[in-house]
Amino acid sequence: MNTHEIIRALREDRDLSQTEAGNQINISQRKLSCIELGRTEPNLDDVRNICRFYNVSADFLLGLPQNMPYPQREELFKKK
Repeated sequence: MNTHEIIRALREDRDLSQTEAGNQINISQRKLSCIELGRTEPNLDDVRNICRFYNVSADFLLGLPQNMPYPQREELFKKK
């Protein structure tokens, strides 16, 4: 599932209109429609607000696999 499909499914699972969800997420109905149709990507603030409102992680929203291994902090700062 793509991010826009996940966002739409989350809204529909809660029987919310785009206007109702947009009001809670702090974006317009028009922008939410464009996001759900895959015409535009949500910005970082939108992603945060969507995750908080639907109580999901950004990993889930972005369709990343569960239990994805992440590098340890030290690995991020190693000089190459």
